Amino acid sequence: MMSFDIFEPLKPYLGFVHPMLMWVLLVVALYALYLGVQVRKTRLAEGDRKKELVKGRFAIRHHQMGSVLLGLMVMGAIGGIVVTYINNGKIMIGPHLFAGLGMVGLIAASAALVPFMQKHDWVRSVHVSLNVVLMGLFGWQALTGVQIVQKMLSNMMASSAG
Repeated sequence: MMSFDIFEPLKPYLGFVHPMLMWVLLVVALYALYLGVQVRKTRLAEGDRKKELVKGRFAIRHHQMGSVLLGLMVMGAIGGIVVTYINNGKIMIGPHLFAGLGMVGLIAASAALVPFMQKHDWVRSVHVSLNVVLMGLFGWQALTGVQIVQKMLSNMMASSAG
């Protein structure tokens, strides 16, 4: 096993970086979802309503938030795995890990579809469907992540009391 002595003073805090980042990303994902809905409204609108919606630059903002979300979700997943290994000497294999890896796959596939969405409406539907599943997994991940954080806090309290 590798030695991570350099991280010893940070170990009690490292485990909380991933959950905090993921909660921020959940908010970013909800914002990206809102922007995506606005893009659809803009695309389907007509006349003055469309002119007004275009001013919101929703498509550009949706694309930017999606890019931020993709990058930070991949890095956050890797970080969560690495910190778990540093703190425990092993990776915890379980539903939280598998769902998180599934989320990384879904967001990568969703982003990979973007260049093809202009020419094929069905691709847009697949993009939206992948993101709906992603948001469902993200919500579930948030709940199971809270349980993991509660366990970490209990272990910290038990070790400081004993």
